[in-house]
Amino acid sequence: MAMISVQNLVKERKYPFIFALAILLVSATIFFLYSNNLQSLTFSLGDLQKSNPTTSKPSPNATISPDTTQKVDDANDNTKSDDSNDSNSSNDYENNNTTITNIDDNDHNNLLIVDLKIKWVACKGPVAVDYIPCLDNSQAIKELKSRRHMEHRERHCPQPSPRCLVPLPNGYKVPVPWPKSRDMIWYDNVPHPKLVEYKKDQHWVIKKGDFLVFPGGGTQFKDGVTNYINFIEKTLPSIEWGRHTRVILDVGCGVASFGGYLLDRDVITMSFAPKDEHEAQIQFALERGIPATLSVIGTQKLTFPDNAFDLIHCARCRVHWDADGGKPLMELNRILRPGGFFVWSATPVYRDDDRDRNVWNSMVALTKSICWKVVAKTVDSSGIGLVIYQKPVSSSCYEKRQESNPPLCEQHDEKNAPWYVPLSGCLPRLPVDSMGNLVGWPTQWPDRISSKPPSLTTLSDAEEMFIEDTKHWASLVSDVYLDGPAINWSSVRNIMDMNAGYGGFAAALIDLPYWVMNVVPTHMEDTLPIIFDRGLIGIYHDWCESLNTYPRTYDLLHASFLFRNLTQRCDIIDVAVEMDRILRPGGYILVQDTMEMVNKLNSVLRSMQWSTSLYQGQFLVGKKGFWRPK
Repeated sequence: MAMISVQNLVKERKYPFIFALAILLVSATIFFLYSNNLQSLTFSLGDLQKSNPTTSKPSPNATISPDTTQKVDDANDNTKSDDSNDSNSSNDYENNNTTITNIDDNDHNNLLIVDLKIKWVACKGPVAVDYIPCLDNSQAIKELKSRRHMEHRERHCPQPSPRCLVPLPNGYKVPVPWPKSRDMIWYDNVPHPKLVEYKKDQHWVIKKGDFLVFPGGGTQFKDGVTNYINFIEKTLPSIEWGRHTRVILDVGCGVASFGGYLLDRDVITMSFAPKDEHEAQIQFALERGIPATLSVIGTQKLTFPDNAFDLIHCARCRVHWDADGGKPLMELNRILRPGGFFVWSATPVYRDDDRDRNVWNSMVALTKSICWKVVAKTVDSSGIGLVIYQKPVSSSCYEKRQESNPPLCEQHDEKNAPWYVPLSGCLPRLPVDSMGNLVGWPTQWPDRISSKPPSLTTLSDAEEMFIEDTKHWASLVSDVYLDGPAINWSSVRNIMDMNAGYGGFAAALIDLPYWVMNVVPTHMEDTLPIIFDRGLIGIYHDWCESLNTYPRTYDLLHASFLFRNLTQRCDIIDVAVEMDRILRPGGYILVQDTMEMVNKLNSVLRSMQWSTSLYQGQFLVGKKGFWRPK
């Protein structure tokens, strides 16, 4: 059969047929281009949703642009469930359909997106607004056999990880900027008045109109926290705040005024306390812009390395140091640097009733058994007293003890990473280098930030790698991060580096008005001792679980090549939900990873109505909005 020419069709005016043929040709061309583009899509919906086999009705397309409202007048109904964990399972949303979009905005934003249609739900229950999955697992807490050693304040993570989004408090506002935030925060952002009433005579925190105000008082700070800080250094001048003593731990920190005011002395403090021991104290601290984390000395080791802190402080922190054979105090000994100080300000130091005398006598026996010596003991003009102990700098005292009780740890015992590791009943040996010499104190601050860390391995290329890493981050931060991506750095105070390495990112920001919580993932190389040696702070964490912090406590999350290894063990959706939980509305993420990981993470974030962009073809910048599911 002869082929009908287009010319004949035109002569015969068969326009409908010509139109149909044209549509067919255009469709074939589009299909060909689309097929080639689709081949570059290196992940499937199953990769994103591998742990969610349930189904539900597909939701309508999510709006991409985030809600820019900066005050929330109506919170979600959080009273439908008595247990925050009962309604937080992944059964509440589903990914049945996807839309593939390739955005190309002058090569500035070139992201291949799987537009996930997830029916996000709000977390429910009485603690929904302040929900911390691994600390609010009420079902697991009910099943505990004992609460004698604070087991109910330790981590009990729900399985599977909850996939709900934490609602905002009524009237939530953009936080007060630093440095004003140290002294005042919005009440509506942390609407917890119990501590105001409980400590009203001690001036921890006071409610004034729309604000909570922090006048710098405390149980042991009768003349104010500044006078107390000066009193400690006057008692023992060798402490030398901000030069010899740079990194400290404040146990049972209250609202963290001690750590907050030490910032003026170039001291960085890791303040910690258990959740709800005094309502919202750690939440107050982080809202103020002061470093803090939720933790407890219970049955497990703290998530810090050995020999980390220059000084540990406890002002009426209500820890029974001699409990369980003295394991709580031995845990402080583990994380205290050789030659470091323990400042204990408590009634057994300066009162002489029967109870306090018995506690003091127990403390004398316990500190002697672990070779701590008293280097100062005094009482100030207000009647408040303190004692300062020092950890030994040599092993001679351990060898001279009449009884090896507690015993020295065996070498193999010291290899355990402190993540779900029980408290030890032995004393870690003092650290030595490859030549058997005891590791000394780091260089004085501020040279400490760039000097060779004492804990750096002695391998031939280790120091060169450290120097190159420091140069890399200094250049990247100054030339790219601070000058390029669409981040309003003036709104940033609390930063978390989710995969900190040597702490180079934090070191590059050291002269700016930010602080960085350096996280070393438990599945990565252990570099946290190096971070502390540099005069920075950090913790261990497994990002396949929820973090021990309140919602809305960080302004910026930074991650450098974290996800390519992490997603071999857990779902990127669960990690993204946790990032959404801990980031403040209006906060940012800054991620560098493989394009496969960047595309995956970007798709999940956009389903939560974050705004995102790709900078220089490799840095994912995301901004969390004020949108919350109804």
